[in-house]
Amino acid sequence: MATKIRLQRHGKKGRPFYHVVVADSRAPRDGKFIERIGSYNPNTNPATIVLDFEKALDWMNKGAQPTDTARAILSYKGVLYKKHLQGGVKKGAFDEAAAEAKFTAWTDAQEARISGKKDGLAQTKAETKKAALAAEAKKKEEKAAAVAAKNAPVAEETAAEETEAPASEETEG
Repeated sequence: MATKIRLQRHGKKGRPFYHVVVADSRAPRDGKFIERIGSYNPNTNPATIVLDFEKALDWMNKGAQPTDTARAILSYKGVLYKKHLQGGVKKGAFDEAAAEAKFTAWTDAQEARISGKKDGLAQTKAETKKAALAAEAKKKEEKAAAVAAKNAPVAEETAAEETEAPASEETEG
């Protein structure tokens, strides 16, 4: 039986999320599947990927063929790299300890890159919010100055009238 690792669409219109499943290649996209091995939510930034690493690796070793997007997800999580390293161990290119060391180094680098992206996004969001608050404060000050300028001539005229009125009363008295 030819099996595929592919995405099964869920969610409402315009807000999809996907289950990563192993299915018979002849089954419909959202139909019958053999096993669910994870989920993928592209609506978040960066995209949220939850994957059962061991099950995915097991299915890859059994010969399941991933679709293009599923291959990208498996590559992002390191399943394809782990399979590649296991092939090197089988051929005798290096031993299991070296393969684990390489995979651990790759995993650490991947996590650093992901956390860097999250930090960058958070920093950009904070800077954007700070700039928006500064622009809003500036706009508020301009409005206050405009209102004060509009009310100032009226206040000067009334002050001038008040000073003229007592002066005329004194001259009459």
